[in-house]
Amino acid sequence: MPASVSGEELERLHEQRVLWLERIEGPVVALPTEYPDGYLVPRHSHSRSQLLYASTGVVLVTTDAGRWMVPPEHAIWLPAGVHHAVEILGAVSMRSIYIAPDARDGLPTHLHVVTLTDLMRCLILEAVTLDDNPPPGSRGSLVIGLLLDELGNLPEQPLGLPFPADPRLAALCRRFIEEPSPHATIDEWAAALAMSRRSFTRSFQRETGLSFSLWRQQACLFAALPRLADGEPVTSVALDLGYDSVPAFTTMFKRMLGVSPRFYRSGVLVKGVGE
Repeated sequence: MPASVSGEELERLHEQRVLWLERIEGPVVALPTEYPDGYLVPRHSHSRSQLLYASTGVVLVTTDAGRWMVPPEHAIWLPAGVHHAVEILGAVSMRSIYIAPDARDGLPTHLHVVTLTDLMRCLILEAVTLDDNPPPGSRGSLVIGLLLDELGNLPEQPLGLPFPADPRLAALCRRFIEEPSPHATIDEWAAALAMSRRSFTRSFQRETGLSFSLWRQQACLFAALPRLADGEPVTSVALDLGYDSVPAFTTMFKRMLGVSPRFYRSGVLVKGVGE
């Protein structure tokens, strides 16, 4: 899907691809796609699981259960049958691996973001150059087999932002995403819902699977990553999000992603750049 075509043409080509994926045989299908900044891949699902990797740019995946950010050097695992839409943040070179549910025992069953190993990154880039359904024993078949083995070695990252089912709590979460702040407190949210602190804490954990503090940090991270990927200075992003200092923002960022926010620049993770 070339980035130069119109949004309407991209949508038509996307619909054709989903239909094609349902017809093609073989355990693994690898496809490259180029998307322009701001494009929205419409909500859809497929019978294969998908390992979605954006080699450049950032994507935001939305499902009924929440939203997941996929920054550079990461990928998202979408189990078969999960309805999802994909928002493109910056020009994105997407590489997707579609895997049949019976391709390998023990495939993950939950949606999550992973950090790519150097080996997996190379295997993905190689897989998209292969012919569909390579014969057993061929080089292509060996690449696909190693790719399936390497799935189990990908470290999971807490880059999901699950949404609660309770409409009042969900409304608070949506308002927070529109104006994230590291200073929001449990007491403020509990008071807004006329709940005790203890009841709110239990309810939030039950509804989202996360503590309020972790959910708040991830929401702030969601707001920061696209801006950092566009090349905005770390200082302006940190202060706009309400952090008292750049070191405080950097500490949160490194705790969540394991790298400094200065590693993110123009949609590409630049290795070897100091803080």
